[in-house]
Amino acid sequence: MTARLNIAKVDATAYKAMMGLETYLANTFLTPVQKELIKIRASQINGCAFCLDMHTKDALKYGETPQRIFLLNAWRETELFNAEEQVLLEMTEEITLIHQQGLTEETYQKAKKLFDEKQLAQIIIAIITINSWNRIGISTHLELLK
Repeated sequence: MTARLNIAKVDATAYKAMMGLETYLANTFLTPVQKELIKIRASQINGCAFCLDMHTKDALKYGETPQRIFLLNAWRETELFNAEEQVLLEMTEEITLIHQQGLTEETYQKAKKLFDEKQLAQIIIAIITINSWNRIGISTHLELLK
């Protein structure tokens, strides 16, 4: 696949706006590992090789285990993820696959038991942000970092 345009170079203002979301997310309650789990799971669903490559490497740097990364696609079939992580992953899947049913009331109610409203807002923004990055990566054919 041949790389297309580089948004950071072609339209620095748009890229800076996206990076503003990353700056915001750096100061949320989510741990680095939680953020990477969200990013990896959404990127698996969307099929963004660039983001999968980047965020699996980042997750390992933050102390995530290879086993959990390898099994993230089948997280429901394991006991490797705690209750908070399970809700984060469920929210990630439902929001990423918004066209199916969106964030269900059942999942939202589970999340409300674990997170306050501000935390829920931060989770939703984290999920929306990686979905936007996935769309940039896929539509511009971002090349893997060497």
